[in-house]
Amino acid sequence: MTGRSHFHLTQPSEHPAPSTIALPHHAPPDSRKNPANCSCTDRHDSDILPAVEPTFYYFAYGSCMCPVDLQRTLGENTRDYVIGTARLDRYRLAFNRRSQHRDCGVLDIVADRSSHVEGVLYRLPWRLSDRLDEREEIPTRGYQRDTIEVSCRDRVYTSVRTYSVVDKLPRELAPNDWYFNVVLRGAVTCGLSEQYCWKLFEHMHSLQQQQSA
Repeated sequence: MTGRSHFHLTQPSEHPAPSTIALPHHAPPDSRKNPANCSCTDRHDSDILPAVEPTFYYFAYGSCMCPVDLQRTLGENTRDYVIGTARLDRYRLAFNRRSQHRDCGVLDIVADRSSHVEGVLYRLPWRLSDRLDEREEIPTRGYQRDTIEVSCRDRVYTSVRTYSVVDKLPRELAPNDWYFNVVLRGAVTCGLSEQYCWKLFEHMHSLQQQQSA
């Protein structure tokens, strides 16, 4: 963690494509090669699961944007459940919680009429709901379920589940390098906008720099 990581920031006009963003202690992600197989492919709802299986929509904005990381928790290939990239209006990201497991700041969403959050929309089978709640520390009141509305592929999805921090820190806490890596890799390889990926990168980098000062 801390500002010792080797980040390479340039002026906005000089920014390379998102696939060349350098992550701490890792080679730059390349969406063409995608070595982690952390990819998201837009698809129609009917292509994901048989209609006979109960499902729910889930909007991921942090480490769960990466289907590979989410798979470690849910025990299934979650790439098959991705609908596509999505946008949540009138919210912004903030690192408002210290994760006991990761020992660093982790992401939250906060109401903000002038901002928006990009992420990944999943349609998950209901049988995975309890496992997702456990990952989000629902039993210990780390996060709470929120019902939101997101836009994805020119369609508005209502009654979408996401999670927000229950007891928010008074000021943001920097992510460690591992969390920085998995969040940014998910954002880049799942195809969030270039501008948003750079905004996310610079926010996390700034927090690390402030914490190491």
